[in-house]
Amino acid sequence: METAIQYYNDIIHYFKANYINIVFILLFVVGGFVISNFIKRRIKVRLVRKSPNHITASFISQIVGFILKSIIVFTTLYLLGLSAFTNKLLAGAGLLTFVIGFALKDIGENFLAGIILAFKSPFRLDDLIEVNGITGHVKDISIRETLVKTPDGKDVFLPNAIILKNPLYNYTLDGFLRYEFTVGIAYENNPTEAINLIFETVNNVEGILKGDRTPVITITELATNAINIEVKFWVDTFKSTKRSVHMSVRSRVMNDVVEALIKKGYSLPATILELKNYEPYGNLKLNVEKKLEGSDLHDVAPQDS
Repeated sequence: METAIQYYNDIIHYFKANYINIVFILLFVVGGFVISNFIKRRIKVRLVRKSPNHITASFISQIVGFILKSIIVFTTLYLLGLSAFTNKLLAGAGLLTFVIGFALKDIGENFLAGIILAFKSPFRLDDLIEVNGITGHVKDISIRETLVKTPDGKDVFLPNAIILKNPLYNYTLDGFLRYEFTVGIAYENNPTEAINLIFETVNNVEGILKGDRTPVITITELATNAINIEVKFWVDTFKSTKRSVHMSVRSRVMNDVVEALIKKGYSLPATILELKNYEPYGNLKLNVEKKLEGSDLHDVAPQDS
């Protein structure tokens, strides 16, 4: 008990004797973190103005902030009289890095992947991408993960290593995105006239690109019940990167094509079932007569066929 009281008194005495240094150190830590955050934001703003890739600017600012805060921590340890501890920590940094790197392999892998993505990024902010079966718009990238917002409003945090290791589809990088669908017409209809009608209808839909990206209408299959015609068209993703807008254009094209075909009298065939009877006609007629005799329909007068 006396040892604990003596230890407590020593602490009080230490704070009374060094309270000026302690206050200075606290102000140094608080001020240092505030200044480092300010520098981090300013670097990000300046890089965003000069660089077209905001992801690189965000990542570099995070790295700078991390380095500045690390310097503040080590300086604080030195000011507290823990220079020996600091030296040992720095001396063992190599071994410590190896141990931490082995134990936190995934975090280190994501960190290195983040550096690669920041300086050679296959996407920009608000780009529509698909990776590992997840589709969404890029909203942010950090040291460890990339934030993607899916069309249904979910925020998905993808580890950077997954993005680097898997094939990545960027639907909005060059500003062009192609959609396609298939429509069938009956064999009694003229496919050439149907193709011309579909081409004219698609071109009249607002948002469909023309010129070098003109719609392409082709026959793709002579199916059992229909002539399948494939419709391909392009939209400009620079006007809107929202997937809902693209799907709305696609839906409008499909609706107008079906409406135009029906209006011109084209048949849009459904599935046809063909029934085959391999029993001789005489046996089939005899079986039908027997069934009629055994039913309540035997009083019905037969009719000539």
